[in-house]
Amino acid sequence: MKKEISITEDKIFELYSDYILTHGEQPKSVYQFAKENKFEEQKFYTFFTSFDQVEKHILVKLFSKSIELAEDVNNAEGMTSKEKLLNVYYIFFENLTMNRSLVLMILGKHKLPLSKNLLSLKKIHQEYIKTLDFSSWEILEKAKEDIKNTHEQIRENVLWLHLVSAIEFWKNDFSPDFEKTDIFIEKTIDTGFELMDNEPLRKVFDLGKFLWKEKFNRS
Repeated sequence: MKKEISITEDKIFELYSDYILTHGEQPKSVYQFAKENKFEEQKFYTFFTSFDQVEKHILVKLFSKSIELAEDVNNAEGMTSKEKLLNVYYIFFENLTMNRSLVLMILGKHKLPLSKNLLSLKKIHQEYIKTLDFSSWEILEKAKEDIKNTHEQIRENVLWLHLVSAIEFWKNDFSPDFEKTDIFIEKTIDTGFELMDNEPLRKVFDLGKFLWKEKFNRS
């Protein structure tokens, strides 16, 4: 009798990633996937309900790991919200690059707003944005609470659009070591934060619409 392997969430990520990179498609069934990897099918369902869910959580795992790796640096005194976010992004895109073939396969050929695998990533991204301190901005200090809440939603949406546009740029970046992606992230997020720092947050929404138009609606 063949000895079963120890199954964890990370082990399923590893086995599934190897399978789709080798075969170019999802396994035919969870039963087949489990049998080929010498574990009981039921153990798969302890962690996931489907292969689609595995794919969604791979991107979440890469982003949450990036937050974790950036934590020591981001806890340094005097770090701004922009610097903290950039540190997370740089590590996240390094993780994407280390797993480029897998990530490109998961995202598919569709432009990113159409990718079903971004929904879980959006949730964890917005949760992280909520941990950043934007309270020192004069425009928010003077705003009423309902206006602050509206601005928070705008900020989350605009920064999410920025991340999606950066991933789309990275997908099509063929520069050495993907250096153009780093430049894109720094320049575009810097523009966004400057607008949020010095102008009404309505301008931030304008930036989001600009990024959407430029990156997703280009003919």
